[in-house]
Parts: sequence; structure tokens; C-alpha cells
Amino acid sequence: MRILIAGCGYVGSELARLLLAENHEVYGLRRDPAQLPEGVHSVAADLTDVSTLETLPQGLDIVFYTASASGHSEEACRAAYVTGVKNLLEALKDQSPRRFFFTSSTGVYAQNDGELLDESSPATADRPTAQALCDGETFAHHADIPATVVRFSGIYGPGRTRLIDSAASGTARLEKGNTSYLNHIHRDDCAGVLLHLMHLKKPSKLYLATDDEPRSRNDLLAWIAETLRNPLPPSVDANDTVESSSTRGGNRRYSNQRLRDSGYTFKYPTFREGYGALIAARCGDK
Repeated sequence: MRILIAGCGYVGSELARLLLAENHEVYGLRRDPAQLPEGVHSVAADLTDVSTLETLPQGLDIVFYTASASGHSEEACRAAYVTGVKNLLEALKDQSPRRFFFTSSTGVYAQNDGELLDESSPATADRPTAQALCDGETFAHHADIPATVVRFSGIYGPGRTRLIDSAASGTARLEKGNTSYLNHIHRDDCAGVLLHLMHLKKPSKLYLATDDEPRSRNDLLAWIAETLRNPLPPSVDANDTVESSSTRGGNRRYSNQRLRDSGYTFKYPTFREGYGALIAARCGDK
């Protein structure tokens, strides 16, 4: 198949490697195509500039939109998740791909009482940045191309080891009384999920993609420190930490049951396997 990955960055590049291993013809769109994985056909373009999208490859079977915002501002989020989506769909209007996959985020939810959320839970988008994601999802679903939206929880993996680094350096701090949940998914599973859904004959319109076990930040940091054989990080008041629960996106849990029911098997089903592999790689490099 001929496949376009628009915004071929952290997740998209890993997806490209999986697709190449299946002998697909893969095109990667990004501003700087020099950073694309070997074997990917480069498409040098800017999703926010529709004039650069006039020479897209033809005869595309599948399109993945895996672009991420350049920052956390409302402007940056609307550029990536609204303007970029509209521009790409407009550029594809003369083609008939089998499906358009849009990678969104569980940040569209505003619930804050530890609820277990699934695809039927209301996405109330209480922040402008979250509303940008919801608007992007709406554009995808109202396009002429059948669309599937995948809402990823917090993505970690190679190069995204902030919690491990803080525990290893001794700068990590536990927050007294904080039991708010963190929800994670490893980068390799993000790519694996997209590949899996591409192979389904009739994927659903929406999936939550997160691992099996939400965990509090305190529990996760304590486990990382123990695995590193470091002392337990000291406890401080939440207001004294760089990141309070309010800046991390609230307190909620996500269900991956629909994804599991579709037949997907996680490479890293919990933080233990995923962070364990990152710690093992870190220790092996020393």
C-alpha cells in the first residue's frame, strides 16, 4: 500500500519503520525531511501552509495524521490540530484513501475525580488547547474520507525519560497527599496501535489508546527509584513541586477495553514493562 504519514515525528517515525518492515511504500511529510527514517520517501511541506501541499503523492491508500503542536499555546495547538488537518484534507480532495487516521489526545477530557473514562465519556474540552483537538477531530470525522481518531494518553519512550532522569539524579519529589492518576502509553505501542487499526477491515471511529494500569505519580516515581536502587524521593507539599496536579491534566483514568477487544496486544502493557525497558537500556549504556 501507499501510505502517507503527515507530521512524521516521534510516533510517526516509529510507525514508518513498522510499515517499511511490511514492505509498504511510505511517504513522510515534515518541514525537515532530513530527519525521516531511512527508506521513507520524503515530502517536504508545512501542514499550516496549504500551498506547500500541492504536490502530495498520488494514489494514497492510507493517511496518518500524527503531527504535534510546536508549543502549548492555543495558537500552536490550533495550527497543528485544526489548520493542518483542514489543509491536508483539502489537498486530498481529489484522492480517495481508504481511511484517514488522526492522532488526538486524552487531553480533551476535563473530568477530575478519578473517573474511569472510555470512548462514550463526554469530552468537554475545558481549555482552548483541548478545544483545538476536539475541533480537529470534528474536521476529520466530517471529511469525505472515512476517519478514525485515536486519543493517546501520556506518551513516553526513548528520549522521553524525564521521570527516570529526576529519580536517578535525586531531584524527584513525591507530593504529599497526591493520589491523582497518570495514564501512559509507550511510543512503540502508539505506533503498534496505528498499524493494528490500519489492518482492521472496519475500525471504529474512535479509540482510547492507553496502557492497562493508570498509576499515581508518587507510585510511579517510587517504583522507578526502587528499580534504580535509589533512595525513595522525599515528600513535599504539592505546591512546592515544579509540576502540581493541576498542570498535569487532572485526575482521571482511561479504559483501553475497546482497543483490547479489537485484538491489539500491548508490547508494554504497564509502566513496569515500559519503564523497565528504558531503565535497563539506561543502565546498559553506562
